[in-house]
Amino acid sequence: MPAPPPGPGAEPLFAAPPSEGRGARLWLGLGVAALAVVLFCGGGGAALVGLLISGSQALNEQARTVVTDYFDALDDGDFRKAYDLLCDSARQRESPAEFERRVSAEPEIDSFRIGDVSLTSELSVPVDVTYAGGGQDNLQALLDQDQTTGGLRVCDIR
Repeated sequence: MPAPPPGPGAEPLFAAPPSEGRGARLWLGLGVAALAVVLFCGGGGAALVGLLISGSQALNEQARTVVTDYFDALDDGDFRKAYDLLCDSARQRESPAEFERRVSAEPEIDSFRIGDVSLTSELSVPVDVTYAGGGQDNLQALLDQDQTTGGLRVCDIR
């Protein structure tokens, strides 16, 4: 049979853990953990935002380049080059000769200004044009991605 437990005034077998400073260590540990989470997640969030911004800028640059090349080719009378900048579906709709006849009959463009890409259901770029005969218009250049090169192509000007 075991001995009865010691009564009042007996020394404990093990010392109680210290209680001073425990709250401060807990809060310090939680603060360090929170700082680590903010740094790692915040850095990842900042990287994601940076990636989205640079991707948007690259898309704008590529769209402006292809639309500028298209209008410059038309202005120079280089209809073959302009035709080569069309997307596959636009080239299937009309032959190079039909394309040249159609765009030759359109009013001559004196100058143009290209806006930012609009990412709606269609990839489009606004183009403000001034015609050689006077008058202005707001056009939309509809774009599509070339499946072989990955570059953008002009599908239609509305």
